[in-house]
Amino acid sequence: MAAASSRVPEVALRSGNARPMPAIGMGTASFPLVHESTKAAVLAAIEAGYRHFDTAYLYGTEKPLGDAVAEAVRRGLLRSRADVFVTSKLWCTQNHPDLVLPSLRQTLENLQMEYVDLYLIHWPVSLKPGPAAFPNRKEDAVPLDVEGVWRAMEECQRLGLAKAIGVSNFTTRHLDRLLAAAAVPPAVNQVELNPVWQQRTLRAYCAEKGIHIAAFSALGGQNWDGQPNAVLESPVLAEIAAARGKTVAQVALRWIYEQGVTPIAKTYNKERLKQNLDIFDWELTEEDRLKIAQIPQKKVVKHTDLFAPEGKFTSVDPADLNITEE
Repeated sequence: MAAASSRVPEVALRSGNARPMPAIGMGTASFPLVHESTKAAVLAAIEAGYRHFDTAYLYGTEKPLGDAVAEAVRRGLLRSRADVFVTSKLWCTQNHPDLVLPSLRQTLENLQMEYVDLYLIHWPVSLKPGPAAFPNRKEDAVPLDVEGVWRAMEECQRLGLAKAIGVSNFTTRHLDRLLAAAAVPPAVNQVELNPVWQQRTLRAYCAEKGIHIAAFSALGGQNWDGQPNAVLESPVLAEIAAARGKTVAQVALRWIYEQGVTPIAKTYNKERLKQNLDIFDWELTEEDRLKIAQIPQKKVVKHTDLFAPEGKFTSVDPADLNITEE
């Protein structure tokens, strides 16, 4: 039987010179962080056939991801680092023109790699320089120099430290502003996207501009607010899954893939890692797609999640930070 990784389709990015992006990625955002469990989960994912891994400076998972890839090469599970597609992200406290390149160099040191395949601006939000913290003080939000930060991102690509560059959590409004200043357009916009938050407006915009979309919270995201997971507990998806002999997660991931979007799914469970890869040799029916199109929409991740409830914004308009778009 062919290795699972050979069954995963790939997407050629329209900007930059990264290798094609495998059509599903493993997310590594896990709180609290346990280095050994993240490393073990990435190794299990590599054995299962994953070749696309998503991290960020904020997550603290760059080091265990790098350790896992290095060990996988030593053990012969990978021929070389070039076998994997690695994304990392610039945190808001580093979202300043003079901090972009040093931040990427720190990320590369954490990963023990000479380059990342994709480097993203994590949020269209800039915070006063300092350690990454969560939540942040509203008073620490400062105006984002989109043009200056993007020029520094372009320099990261020019130097070969990032094979492609992009953004995360950007709305069409944020992208308009960036594209007006960009010599190199963003290759990817990674946003919350799943059957319960379908992002139709943004998908149409990015398709027109040649920006590929990757989906975080592809399975509904981590349960920060104690609310039920609207994806995994969706009766519509459950009905389709039962009829097709699939899991709800497989139906959600297949739907995302059929939209031309790359899902990033986080699980450290070996069996679910394998199940999440098994979405490429079957299709949803037109009836399934119509049912999913009618699911009520609900966004989970909001810009206000970055900030403590007390305090007030003193130098930015909160509307400029808003990442919710119908």
